[in-house]
Amino acid sequence: MTKDELTAWALANGWQMMGGYLSLTKPKAPTVAIVRLVLKATVASLEIKTPAGRWEKVAGESYTRIIPDPDNGMPGGLGLATITGLTALMRDNKDRQIFAKMKGP
Repeated sequence: MTKDELTAWALANGWQMMGGYLSLTKPKAPTVAIVRLVLKATVASLEIKTPAGRWEKVAGESYTRIIPDPDNGMPGGLGLATITGLTALMRDNKDRQIFAKMKGP
């Protein structure tokens, strides 16, 4: 996957831009990022915020080694499918974005 393809996938699956990074937020505090994708020139890194407030890198891979899953399109190589609770967090973020769009003016 390229940086642009990864960005498009993330934005379509509940991630949002916060502080210059693709981020997932806490379900009860949608302004606080707890997971982020750091997309650099040649590599993508997945970072999770620790309880102490620091970002900890949990996975990283070059774009050439990130391959989308043929069934659901989830990028392989970053551990997104193996981290407990991450898919549920993505679903919660996506649902919140969809319901926010449904609210009237």
